[in-house]
Amino acid sequence: MARHEGPRTGRPGSARRRVLVASAVFVACLLCLGALLAVFGLPGGHGDVEVTHGTPAPGVFGTPGTPGPPSADLGFGFTHTQFSADDGTAAADRTAARALAAQPLPQDQAIMGWGADNPEPAPGAYDFTNLDSRIALIRATGGTPVLTLCCAPDWMKGGRPGTTDWSKLEQAPDPAHYADFAALAAKVARRYPDVTHFLVWNEFKGFWDEGADRWDYQDYTRLYNLVYEAIKKAAPHDLVGGPYLDMDSVAPGQRTDASAVRGAWGSLDQRVVDALDYWLAHKKGADFLVVDGASTTHDGALDPDPFTATEKFAAVGDWLRRVGGGLPVWWAEWYVKPDDASWPADRLLAAQAAAMMELVEGGAAAAFYWNPETRDGDCPGCLWNATAGGPDGGAAQPMLTLLRRFAAAFPPGAPARPVTVDTPGVRALAGRTATVAVNTTGHQLTARVGGTTVTLAAYGVNWLPSGA
Repeated sequence: MARHEGPRTGRPGSARRRVLVASAVFVACLLCLGALLAVFGLPGGHGDVEVTHGTPAPGVFGTPGTPGPPSADLGFGFTHTQFSADDGTAAADRTAARALAAQPLPQDQAIMGWGADNPEPAPGAYDFTNLDSRIALIRATGGTPVLTLCCAPDWMKGGRPGTTDWSKLEQAPDPAHYADFAALAAKVARRYPDVTHFLVWNEFKGFWDEGADRWDYQDYTRLYNLVYEAIKKAAPHDLVGGPYLDMDSVAPGQRTDASAVRGAWGSLDQRVVDALDYWLAHKKGADFLVVDGASTTHDGALDPDPFTATEKFAAVGDWLRRVGGGLPVWWAEWYVKPDDASWPADRLLAAQAAAMMELVEGGAAAAFYWNPETRDGDCPGCLWNATAGGPDGGAAQPMLTLLRRFAAAFPPGAPARPVTVDTPGVRALAGRTATVAVNTTGHQLTARVGGTTVTLAAYGVNWLPSGA
């Protein structure tokens, strides 16, 4: 069963795109929390197209338990991608699982792609093997499960039933099959009754209108409304959100496509604003408003510098809360550097901390870190070490620690306040239990943070007790 990750395409040229990866794994059984998910790896060989048959109408998966009333205020979490803690050696997977269970976080997974096979390779024939594995991992590590309802089986977009062409992963379903996709979404909701949060589609994939040079927000909203109604019929208390639109921006001073939502980082693309306006006006309902975005511009620039550029997250978050009619704001993905840039680990972590401070100040109810996990080798920015082998496979990396610290110190709705700092280049924010200070420069600094003198290493991220 090949599990594929497609390039993150939306509008041609958008940043934050990933390379198509093909791999094959057979998933064994879920063990208890201390010995989680043994997985057997098999070589690939299908290429981009595979043939699968599926099984008829599966029921509820496993023993889901009874979730409490769902809340849109989930805080900081992460998204599983092609490789995760159910995909390496048994020992490394257990190590990663223990790290995740130590402080459970919200965890998001797509229903097709990014680690999950085609869930309905032919009409009425289902294959939830990989999705079951991811849900089992989330359950076993105590995470709050979230599902992104993307992407669509090939037969819903002109392909032959029983086949999956992974090069077409991010093609939108044909309008004639919108109802079929909504029915699949409802099937997923019934299979995993402990999943009570659903994101509809992903970055408007396949909904770019080349002729009109804009997003096809009418057709996306048609699909969204059908999915929304199907989920609410299957599980009335589940929470559903959209439009999962990329908050793409243009460079400061650029007039073409520039909107009135702007700052030192640039301006939101007016076509993004138009798409959001249409969805807000024509949606049948929503429990939260979900977007994603990067501090880079559409052309991959960080204006005027990598740290000032992160102010986009707070500015856009504030704007979304104003125009969203009171809907909680979710960031399904957020990024701080161009795709092709290679930064030292300390600089990357400092930029990520600065971005998370801006997400907090922008009032994010949830923010998911796209975990760029690899199966082996070095993995800058990953949450844990690669799990294919090695003595430290699955060990937590600094970004997982950072996520945990922010989740604990800055839960949604808790007061956060800026802290007086006497040194340029240092930023600080006080949360419920701790204050975070970030050195945005490449040299050591000593600063007065509130009432405390702190020495920060180059690109250092320091934590102090709140009120210190």
